[in-house]
Amino acid sequence: MAPEALGALESAEIVLGYKTYLDLIPDLVQNKTVMASGMRKEVERCWAAIEHALSGRNVALISSGDAGIYGMAGLVLDICKEKRLNVLKWDSDGAGDAPGFFLRIIPGIPAFNAAASLLGAPLMHDFAAVSLSDHLTPWEVIEKRLCAAAEADFVLAIYNPRSKSRPDLLEKARRIILRYRSAGTPAAIVRRAMREEQWECVSTVGELPVEEVDMQSVVIIGNSRTYLWNGWMVTPRGYLDKYCV
Repeated sequence: MAPEALGALESAEIVLGYKTYLDLIPDLVQNKTVMASGMRKEVERCWAAIEHALSGRNVALISSGDAGIYGMAGLVLDICKEKRLNVLKWDSDGAGDAPGFFLRIIPGIPAFNAAASLLGAPLMHDFAAVSLSDHLTPWEVIEKRLCAAAEADFVLAIYNPRSKSRPDLLEKARRIILRYRSAGTPAAIVRRAMREEQWECVSTVGELPVEEVDMQSVVIIGNSRTYLWNGWMVTPRGYLDKYCV
């Protein structure tokens, strides 16, 4: 966890979040009002945080990784826009006529960064992050984005790759990627990066053990220049070609 996030938690009176994430930080939320909720309660969770902030309380709303990458930052701002609330940046001193509060979005460590650090340097060149969850985004849109990113030779960081309710989407994605990448392209799975029971598997697109992937996994697919060396997964930036090292 980033030091700034630790500081925000220490000063918070009320902490809200998805129960699974709050269970990871029990020592950090002692002696605070903790409000945990389950999957698909994101709107209720964010609205509760907003209401407490409007009442003048110091509130921390927890996301995994980075709040601005598939996290709750966007939803909080969406709700405030719809409700016409006056959300002020943390370091501003202005005030509007509408009810409002000060908001600070604290950067975290995204899952693809944590995963990449365990694998080596797979994200050294251009990459795209794609979520396979079709709960909020139609599969047709996800497929279009996968095709575009794969055809453009981006390294791919795949979020929400496989769940019990949609076990086939990662295999569908793999087949799409194989239209544009060779079966021998390096690919890797990292599950529970930087947590207990962390697990990594370095493989290829053709041999990727899809059945080992769950919702706590990030899948990284290399581009046409990604290689494996001594157990490391590396996507070269081009320095050696440029400077003839």
